[in-house]
Amino acid sequence: MTRMTGRVALCTAVSLGALGAAGTAHAQGFYLQEQSVRAQGRAFSGEAADTGVESIWWNPASIAGMEGGEASLHASAILPRGKVRDENTLIVRPGTAPASVGGDPVAKDPINTGVLPSGAIAYGFGKFAFGLAVSAPYNFTTDYSEDSWARYTADKTELRTIDIQPTVAVELAPGIHLGAGLNVQHAKAELSNYLPNLSAALPDGHQRLKGDGWNTGWSVGAQMHRGPVSLGLAYKSAIKHKLDGTLTNSGLLGPLAGQNMEVATSATFSTPWQAIGSVRYRATPELTLNFQAVRVGWSEFDSIDLGAPINTSIPEGYRDIWSLAGGFDYALDPKLTVRGGIQYGQTPTRDGHRDARVPDSDRLNFSAGASYAATRNLTVDFAASYISFEDAPIDRTTASYAGTPVQTPILVDGTLTDASALVFSLGARMTF
Repeated sequence: MTRMTGRVALCTAVSLGALGAAGTAHAQGFYLQEQSVRAQGRAFSGEAADTGVESIWWNPASIAGMEGGEASLHASAILPRGKVRDENTLIVRPGTAPASVGGDPVAKDPINTGVLPSGAIAYGFGKFAFGLAVSAPYNFTTDYSEDSWARYTADKTELRTIDIQPTVAVELAPGIHLGAGLNVQHAKAELSNYLPNLSAALPDGHQRLKGDGWNTGWSVGAQMHRGPVSLGLAYKSAIKHKLDGTLTNSGLLGPLAGQNMEVATSATFSTPWQAIGSVRYRATPELTLNFQAVRVGWSEFDSIDLGAPINTSIPEGYRDIWSLAGGFDYALDPKLTVRGGIQYGQTPTRDGHRDARVPDSDRLNFSAGASYAATRNLTVDFAASYISFEDAPIDRTTASYAGTPVQTPILVDGTLTDASALVFSLGARMTF
Protein backbone atom coordinates (compact mmCIF):
# COMPACT_ATOMS: atom_id res chain seq x y z
CA MET A 1 0.00 0.00 0.00
CA THR A 2 1.39 3.40 -0.93
CA ARG A 3 1.69 6.14 1.64
CA MET A 4 -1.01 8.17 -0.09
CA THR A 5 -3.41 5.22 -0.35
CA GLY A 6 -2.81 4.43 3.31
CA ARG A 7 -3.78 7.93 4.29
CA VAL A 8 -6.98 7.76 2.24
CA ALA A 9 -7.87 4.40 3.81
CA LEU A 10 -7.48 5.66 7.32
CA CYS A 11 -9.44 8.84 6.67
CA THR A 12 -12.28 6.59 5.62
CA ALA A 13 -12.56 5.06 9.09
CA VAL A 14 -14.37 8.20 10.22
CA SER A 15 -17.15 7.97 7.63
CA LEU A 16 -17.77 4.26 7.38
CA GLY A 17 -18.96 3.89 10.94
CA ALA A 18 -22.19 5.31 9.54
CA LEU A 19 -23.62 1.97 8.52
CA GLY A 20 -24.78 1.28 12.06
CA ALA A 21 -26.93 4.36 12.52
CA ALA A 22 -30.48 3.40 11.75
CA GLY A 23 -31.44 2.18 15.18
CA THR A 24 -31.86 5.69 16.47
CA ALA A 25 -35.23 5.89 14.77
CA HIS A 26 -37.15 3.22 16.65
CA ALA A 27 -35.67 -0.26 16.31
CA GLN A 28 -32.62 -2.18 17.49
CA GLY A 29 -29.47 -1.43 15.51
CA PHE A 30 -30.46 -0.45 11.98
CA TYR A 31 -33.32 -2.94 11.64
CA LEU A 32 -36.83 -1.54 11.09
CA GLN A 33 -39.48 -4.02 12.19
CA GLU A 34 -42.58 -2.32 10.73
CA GLN A 35 -43.37 -4.97 8.12
CA SER A 36 -46.98 -5.49 9.28
CA VAL A 37 -49.62 -3.14 10.72
CA ARG A 38 -51.31 -6.02 12.54
CA ALA A 39 -47.97 -6.93 14.13
CA GLN A 40 -47.25 -3.34 15.17
CA GLY A 41 -50.62 -3.05 16.91
CA ARG A 42 -49.62 -5.75 19.43
CA ALA A 43 -45.96 -4.60 19.63
CA PHE A 44 -44.64 -7.48 17.50
CA SER A 45 -45.54 -10.04 20.14
CA GLY A 46 -46.87 -13.05 18.20
CA GLU A 47 -45.70 -12.92 14.60
CA ALA A 48 -43.78 -16.19 14.23
CA ALA A 49 -46.85 -18.13 15.49
CA ASP A 50 -49.55 -16.28 13.51
CA THR A 51 -50.82 -17.23 10.06
CA GLY A 52 -51.31 -15.40 6.77
CA VAL A 53 -49.30 -13.04 4.58
CA GLU A 54 -48.82 -10.50 7.40
CA SER A 55 -46.38 -12.89 9.10
CA ILE A 56 -44.27 -14.05 6.11
CA TRP A 57 -41.36 -11.77 7.08
CA TRP A 58 -41.10 -13.37 10.53
CA ASN A 59 -41.96 -16.96 9.60
CA PRO A 60 -42.31 -18.34 6.03
CA ALA A 61 -44.39 -21.22 7.46
CA SER A 62 -47.22 -18.74 8.16
CA ILE A 63 -48.86 -19.33 4.74
CA ALA A 64 -48.92 -23.15 4.88
CA GLY A 65 -52.40 -24.66 4.68
CA MET A 66 -53.90 -21.68 2.84
CA GLU A 67 -56.77 -22.14 0.40
CA GLY A 68 -56.91 -19.37 -2.19
CA GLY A 69 -55.09 -16.05 -2.19
CA GLU A 70 -54.30 -13.25 0.25
CA ALA A 71 -52.49 -9.94 -0.24
CA SER A 72 -51.52 -7.08 2.05
CA LEU A 73 -50.14 -3.57 1.58
CA HIS A 74 -49.11 -1.13 4.31
CA ALA A 75 -47.10 1.98 5.11
CA SER A 76 -45.67 3.38 8.34
CA ALA A 77 -44.96 7.05 9.06
CA ILE A 78 -41.94 7.26 11.39
CA LEU A 79 -41.47 10.43 13.45
CA PRO A 80 -38.29 10.28 15.61
CA ARG A 81 -37.14 12.97 18.03
CA GLY A 82 -34.07 13.46 20.21
CA LYS A 83 -31.00 15.52 21.00
CA VAL A 84 -27.38 14.57 20.46
CA ARG A 85 -25.54 16.89 22.83
CA ASP A 86 -21.84 17.74 23.13
CA GLU A 87 -20.44 17.50 26.65
CA ASN A 88 -16.71 18.03 26.12
CA THR A 89 -15.57 16.72 22.72
CA LEU A 90 -11.96 17.62 21.93
CA ILE A 91 -9.84 17.70 18.79
CA VAL A 92 -6.06 17.22 18.96
CA ARG A 93 -4.37 18.67 15.88
CA PRO A 94 -0.69 17.82 15.36
CA GLY A 95 1.60 19.86 17.60
CA THR A 96 -1.27 21.51 19.51
CA ALA A 97 -2.97 20.99 22.83
CA PRO A 98 -6.46 19.42 22.92
CA ALA A 99 -9.10 22.02 22.07
CA SER A 100 -12.86 22.13 21.92
CA VAL A 101 -14.24 20.75 18.67
CA GLY A 102 -16.50 23.81 18.50
CA GLY A 103 -19.66 24.09 16.47
CA ASP A 104 -23.29 23.90 17.52
CA PRO A 105 -23.28 21.91 20.80
CA VAL A 106 -26.80 20.46 20.35
CA ALA A 107 -28.01 18.52 17.31
CA LYS A 108 -31.79 18.44 17.56
CA ASP A 109 -33.73 15.73 15.71
CA PRO A 110 -30.85 14.63 13.42
CA ILE A 111 -32.85 11.56 12.33
CA ASN A 112 -35.13 12.30 9.41
CA THR A 113 -38.80 11.42 9.41
CA GLY A 114 -39.92 9.00 6.73
CA VAL A 115 -42.49 6.59 5.33
CA LEU A 116 -41.75 2.86 5.24
CA PRO A 117 -43.79 0.79 2.71
CA SER A 118 -44.14 -3.01 2.59
CA GLY A 119 -46.44 -5.67 1.21
CA ALA A 120 -46.93 -9.38 0.57
CA ILE A 121 -49.01 -11.77 -1.53
CA ALA A 122 -49.57 -15.53 -1.27
CA TYR A 123 -51.69 -18.26 -2.82
CA GLY A 124 -52.38 -21.63 -1.25
CA PHE A 125 -53.45 -24.97 -2.73
CA GLY A 126 -54.23 -26.71 0.56
CA LYS A 127 -51.03 -28.52 1.45
CA PHE A 128 -48.72 -26.18 -0.43
CA ALA A 129 -48.58 -22.39 -0.62
CA PHE A 130 -46.36 -19.90 -2.41
CA GLY A 131 -45.77 -16.30 -1.42
CA LEU A 132 -43.77 -13.17 -2.07
CA ALA A 133 -43.00 -10.43 0.46
CA VAL A 134 -41.41 -7.07 -0.39
CA SER A 135 -40.11 -5.08 2.55
CA ALA A 136 -37.57 -2.45 3.56
CA PRO A 137 -35.91 -3.78 6.73
CA TYR A 138 -32.86 -1.47 6.88
CA ASN A 139 -33.67 2.13 6.00
CA PHE A 140 -32.76 5.46 7.59
CA THR A 141 -31.37 8.93 7.09
CA THR A 142 -29.47 11.02 9.64
CA ASP A 143 -28.48 14.57 8.80
CA TYR A 144 -26.25 16.82 10.93
CA SER A 145 -25.58 20.45 10.06
CA GLU A 146 -22.19 21.50 8.67
CA ASP A 147 -21.40 23.36 11.91
CA SER A 148 -22.49 20.57 14.27
CA TRP A 149 -20.12 19.43 17.00
CA ALA A 150 -20.50 15.93 15.49
CA ARG A 151 -19.40 16.95 11.97
CA TYR A 152 -16.09 15.03 12.03
CA THR A 153 -17.86 11.73 12.80
CA ALA A 154 -21.24 12.30 11.14
CA ASP A 155 -22.67 14.51 8.43
CA LYS A 156 -25.38 12.95 6.24
CA THR A 157 -25.93 9.21 6.37
CA GLU A 158 -28.44 7.41 4.17
CA LEU A 159 -29.11 3.69 3.87
CA ARG A 160 -31.85 2.15 1.73
CA THR A 161 -32.62 -1.55 1.36
CA ILE A 162 -35.28 -3.51 -0.49
CA ASP A 163 -35.85 -7.14 0.53
CA ILE A 164 -37.63 -9.48 -1.89
CA GLN A 165 -38.59 -12.78 -0.23
CA PRO A 166 -40.07 -15.55 -2.42
CA THR A 167 -41.47 -18.19 -0.07
CA VAL A 168 -42.76 -21.76 -0.19
CA ALA A 169 -44.61 -23.50 2.66
CA VAL A 170 -46.13 -26.93 3.27
CA GLU A 171 -48.58 -28.42 5.78
CA LEU A 172 -46.93 -31.74 6.70
CA ALA A 173 -49.84 -32.82 8.90
CA PRO A 174 -52.87 -31.04 10.35
CA GLY A 175 -51.49 -28.07 12.32
CA ILE A 176 -47.82 -28.79 11.44
CA HIS A 177 -46.38 -26.17 9.04
CA LEU A 178 -42.93 -25.72 7.53
CA GLY A 179 -41.68 -22.92 5.29
CA ALA A 180 -38.57 -21.49 3.65
CA GLY A 181 -37.74 -18.28 1.83
CA LEU A 182 -34.91 -16.65 -0.10
CA ASN A 183 -34.09 -13.08 0.92
CA VAL A 184 -32.77 -11.08 -2.02
CA GLN A 185 -31.67 -7.63 -0.83
CA HIS A 186 -30.56 -4.52 -2.66
CA ALA A 187 -28.68 -2.04 -0.49
CA LYS A 188 -27.72 1.53 -1.36
CA ALA A 189 -25.75 3.78 0.97
CA GLU A 190 -24.35 7.31 0.96
CA LEU A 191 -22.24 8.35 3.96
CA SER A 192 -20.36 11.57 4.58
CA ASN A 193 -18.51 13.55 7.23
CA TYR A 194 -16.25 16.59 7.48
CA LEU A 195 -12.46 16.36 7.73
CA PRO A 196 -10.39 18.78 9.82
CA ASN A 197 -7.62 20.67 8.08
CA LEU A 198 -4.37 20.96 10.03
CA SER A 199 -5.04 24.55 11.08
CA ALA A 200 -8.16 25.51 13.00
CA ALA A 201 -8.18 28.73 10.95
CA LEU A 202 -8.90 26.79 7.74
CA PRO A 203 -12.36 25.59 6.69
CA ASP A 204 -13.11 21.88 6.96
CA GLY A 205 -12.69 19.41 4.16
CA HIS A 206 -15.31 16.84 3.31
CA GLN A 207 -15.56 13.12 2.59
CA ARG A 208 -18.32 11.06 0.96
CA LEU A 209 -18.64 7.34 0.39
CA LYS A 210 -21.46 5.92 -1.73
CA GLY A 211 -22.23 2.53 -3.21
CA ASP A 212 -24.81 -0.15 -3.84
CA GLY A 213 -25.15 -3.88 -4.42
CA TRP A 214 -27.36 -7.01 -4.47
CA ASN A 215 -26.88 -9.81 -1.94
CA THR A 216 -28.83 -12.83 -0.64
CA GLY A 217 -29.79 -14.64 2.55
CA TRP A 218 -32.50 -17.11 3.62
CA SER A 219 -35.33 -17.72 6.10
CA VAL A 220 -36.81 -20.93 7.52
CA GLY A 221 -39.61 -21.58 9.99
CA ALA A 222 -42.01 -24.03 11.58
CA GLN A 223 -45.38 -23.77 13.31
CA MET A 224 -47.55 -26.04 15.42
CA HIS A 225 -51.24 -25.31 15.98
CA ARG A 226 -52.98 -27.43 18.64
CA GLY A 227 -56.32 -26.35 20.03
CA PRO A 228 -56.01 -22.90 21.61
CA VAL A 229 -52.19 -22.87 21.36
CA SER A 230 -50.02 -21.86 18.40
CA LEU A 231 -46.23 -22.09 18.52
CA GLY A 232 -43.78 -20.68 16.01
CA LEU A 233 -40.02 -20.88 15.53
CA ALA A 234 -38.11 -19.14 12.75
CA TYR A 235 -34.59 -18.19 11.74
CA LYS A 236 -33.44 -15.47 9.34
CA SER A 237 -29.84 -15.68 8.21
CA ALA A 238 -27.25 -12.94 8.34
CA ILE A 239 -26.60 -11.34 4.95
CA LYS A 240 -23.13 -10.31 3.86
CA HIS A 241 -23.43 -7.11 1.85
CA LYS A 242 -20.87 -5.85 -0.64
CA LEU A 243 -21.42 -2.32 -1.93
CA ASP A 244 -19.43 -1.09 -4.92
CA GLY A 245 -19.00 2.65 -5.28
CA THR A 246 -16.67 5.60 -4.77
CA LEU A 247 -14.89 7.51 -2.01
CA THR A 248 -14.51 11.26 -2.57
CA ASN A 249 -12.34 13.65 -0.55
CA SER A 250 -12.56 17.41 -1.18
CA GLY A 251 -11.68 20.73 0.44
CA LEU A 252 -8.39 19.59 2.03
CA LEU A 253 -5.74 22.32 2.03
CA GLY A 254 -2.01 22.71 2.54
CA PRO A 255 -0.13 19.42 3.18
CA LEU A 256 -3.40 17.50 2.90
CA ALA A 257 -4.34 18.84 -0.54
CA GLY A 258 -2.93 15.75 -2.26
CA GLN A 259 -5.72 13.70 -0.70
CA ASN A 260 -8.45 15.51 -2.67
CA MET A 261 -9.50 12.72 -5.01
CA GLU A 262 -12.18 10.27 -6.04
CA VAL A 263 -11.38 6.55 -5.99
CA ALA A 264 -13.46 3.49 -6.81
CA THR A 265 -13.71 1.08 -3.89
CA SER A 266 -16.06 -1.34 -2.12
CA ALA A 267 -17.37 -1.85 1.43
CA THR A 268 -18.36 -5.21 2.94
CA PHE A 269 -20.44 -5.66 6.10
CA SER A 270 -23.02 -8.10 7.48
CA THR A 271 -26.55 -7.52 8.70
CA PRO A 272 -27.58 -9.73 11.67
CA TRP A 273 -29.30 -13.10 11.92
CA GLN A 274 -32.54 -13.43 13.90
CA ALA A 275 -33.84 -16.40 15.91
CA ILE A 276 -37.55 -15.91 16.68
CA GLY A 277 -39.86 -17.79 19.03
CA SER A 278 -43.57 -17.02 19.49
CA VAL A 279 -46.57 -18.41 21.31
CA ARG A 280 -50.23 -17.43 20.89
CA TYR A 281 -52.92 -18.65 23.31
CA ARG A 282 -56.65 -18.23 22.69
CA ALA A 283 -57.80 -17.70 26.27
CA THR A 284 -61.43 -17.13 25.23
CA PRO A 285 -63.23 -17.04 21.87
CA GLU A 286 -62.58 -13.27 21.83
CA LEU A 287 -59.16 -12.93 23.53
CA THR A 288 -55.79 -14.16 22.24
CA LEU A 289 -52.60 -13.60 24.25
CA ASN A 290 -49.22 -13.29 22.51
CA PHE A 291 -45.58 -13.51 23.52
CA GLN A 292 -42.47 -13.30 21.38
CA ALA A 293 -38.73 -13.46 22.05
CA VAL A 294 -36.12 -12.58 19.42
CA ARG A 295 -32.39 -13.11 19.66
CA VAL A 296 -30.59 -10.88 17.16
CA GLY A 297 -27.03 -11.69 16.09
CA TRP A 298 -25.68 -8.17 15.83
CA SER A 299 -22.15 -9.43 16.50
CA GLU A 300 -22.17 -10.25 12.76
CA PHE A 301 -21.74 -6.49 12.30
CA ASP A 302 -18.28 -6.66 13.83
CA SER A 303 -16.47 -4.64 11.18
CA ILE A 304 -16.71 -2.80 7.88
CA ASP A 305 -14.10 -4.07 5.43
CA LEU A 306 -12.92 -1.82 2.61
CA GLY A 307 -11.62 -3.28 -0.64
CA ALA A 308 -8.86 -2.12 -2.96
CA PRO A 309 -7.22 0.33 -3.08
CA ILE A 310 -8.18 1.04 0.57
CA ASN A 311 -7.72 -2.47 2.02
CA THR A 312 -8.49 -1.80 5.65
CA SER A 313 -11.02 -2.87 8.27
CA ILE A 314 -12.93 -0.70 10.73
CA PRO A 315 -14.11 -2.46 13.93
CA GLU A 316 -17.71 -1.80 15.06
CA GLY A 317 -18.00 -3.79 18.31
CA TYR A 318 -21.73 -4.60 18.15
CA ARG A 319 -23.20 -7.22 20.52
CA ASP A 320 -25.97 -9.82 20.26
CA ILE A 321 -29.22 -8.66 21.87
CA TRP A 322 -32.72 -9.68 23.02
CA SER A 323 -36.11 -8.27 22.13
CA LEU A 324 -39.08 -9.36 24.29
CA ALA A 325 -42.73 -8.53 23.68
CA GLY A 326 -46.19 -9.35 25.05
CA GLY A 327 -49.57 -8.37 23.68
CA PHE A 328 -53.18 -9.29 22.98
CA ASP A 329 -55.86 -9.39 20.28
CA TYR A 330 -59.51 -8.94 21.32
CA ALA A 331 -62.45 -9.38 18.96
CA LEU A 332 -65.09 -6.85 20.01
CA ASP A 333 -67.42 -8.22 17.33
CA PRO A 334 -67.09 -10.17 14.07
CA LYS A 335 -65.90 -7.07 12.23
CA LEU A 336 -63.73 -5.21 14.77
CA THR A 337 -60.61 -6.48 16.57
CA VAL A 338 -58.51 -4.33 18.87
CA ARG A 339 -55.01 -5.10 20.08
CA GLY A 340 -52.16 -3.75 22.18
CA GLY A 341 -48.73 -4.67 23.49
CA ILE A 342 -45.40 -3.70 25.03
CA GLN A 343 -41.95 -4.52 23.69
CA TYR A 344 -38.55 -4.15 25.35
CA GLY A 345 -35.50 -3.99 23.10
CA GLN A 346 -31.79 -3.83 23.87
CA THR A 347 -29.40 -1.77 21.80
CA PRO A 348 -26.54 -3.60 20.06
CA THR A 349 -24.27 -0.58 20.58
CA ARG A 350 -22.00 -0.53 23.62
CA ASP A 351 -20.63 2.22 25.82
CA GLY A 352 -17.22 3.22 24.52
CA HIS A 353 -18.21 2.27 20.95
CA ARG A 354 -21.21 4.57 20.37
CA ASP A 355 -20.77 7.59 18.08
CA ALA A 356 -23.02 10.34 16.77
CA ARG A 357 -23.94 8.19 13.79
CA VAL A 358 -25.29 5.55 16.18
CA PRO A 359 -27.04 7.42 19.04
CA ASP A 360 -28.93 4.24 19.93
CA SER A 361 -30.08 2.96 23.34
CA ASP A 362 -32.39 0.49 25.08
CA ARG A 363 -36.05 1.26 24.56
CA LEU A 364 -39.67 0.47 25.41
CA ASN A 365 -42.32 0.28 22.68
CA PHE A 366 -45.98 0.88 23.64
CA SER A 367 -48.37 0.00 20.81
CA ALA A 368 -52.08 -0.20 20.05
CA GLY A 369 -54.05 -1.03 16.93
CA ALA A 370 -57.26 -2.30 15.39
CA SER A 371 -58.55 -4.22 12.38
CA TYR A 372 -61.91 -3.61 10.71
CA ALA A 373 -63.45 -6.04 8.24
CA ALA A 374 -64.89 -3.54 5.79
CA THR A 375 -66.20 -6.27 3.48
CA ARG A 376 -66.07 -10.04 3.28
CA ASN A 377 -62.75 -9.84 1.43
CA LEU A 378 -61.19 -6.58 2.69
CA THR A 379 -59.80 -5.80 6.15
CA VAL A 380 -58.28 -2.44 7.09
CA ASP A 381 -55.56 -2.29 9.79
CA PHE A 382 -54.50 0.68 11.94
CA ALA A 383 -51.64 0.95 14.47
CA ALA A 384 -49.80 3.56 16.54
CA SER A 385 -46.67 3.26 18.69
CA TYR A 386 -44.77 5.39 21.16
CA ILE A 387 -41.13 4.41 21.69
CA SER A 388 -39.14 5.76 24.63
CA PHE A 389 -35.32 5.62 24.58
CA GLU A 390 -32.96 5.71 27.54
CA ASP A 391 -30.32 8.45 27.66
CA ALA A 392 -26.94 7.11 26.55
CA PRO A 393 -23.34 8.33 26.15
CA ILE A 394 -21.88 9.20 22.74
CA ASP A 395 -18.27 8.30 23.42
CA ARG A 396 -16.47 6.56 20.57
CA THR A 397 -13.00 8.09 20.10
CA THR A 398 -11.80 8.22 16.51
CA ALA A 399 -9.07 9.93 14.47
CA SER A 400 -8.65 11.49 11.08
CA TYR A 401 -5.49 10.48 9.15
CA ALA A 402 -4.80 7.78 11.76
CA GLY A 403 -1.37 6.21 11.65
CA THR A 404 0.20 9.10 9.73
CA PRO A 405 2.34 12.02 10.98
CA VAL A 406 -0.78 14.25 10.82
CA GLN A 407 -3.02 11.97 12.89
CA THR A 408 -5.81 14.10 14.40
CA PRO A 409 -7.71 12.39 17.25
CA ILE A 410 -11.33 13.32 17.94
CA LEU A 411 -12.03 12.62 21.63
CA VAL A 412 -15.81 12.24 21.51
CA ASP A 413 -17.78 13.08 24.66
CA GLY A 414 -21.50 13.55 24.11
CA THR A 415 -24.93 12.31 25.18
CA LEU A 416 -28.18 11.16 23.59
CA THR A 417 -31.06 12.75 25.51
CA ASP A 418 -34.85 13.17 25.25
CA ALA A 419 -35.13 10.56 22.50
CA SER A 420 -38.47 9.11 21.44
CA ALA A 421 -40.41 8.18 18.32
CA LEU A 422 -44.00 8.02 17.13
CA VAL A 423 -45.01 5.51 14.46
CA PHE A 424 -48.41 5.60 12.71
CA SER A 425 -49.35 2.83 10.27
CA LEU A 426 -52.18 2.02 7.90
CA GLY A 427 -52.66 -1.13 5.88
CA ALA A 428 -55.14 -3.34 4.12
CA ARG A 429 -55.54 -7.10 3.60
CA MET A 430 -57.54 -8.72 0.83
CA THR A 431 -58.50 -12.33 0.16
CA PHE A 432 -59.21 -13.60 -3.34
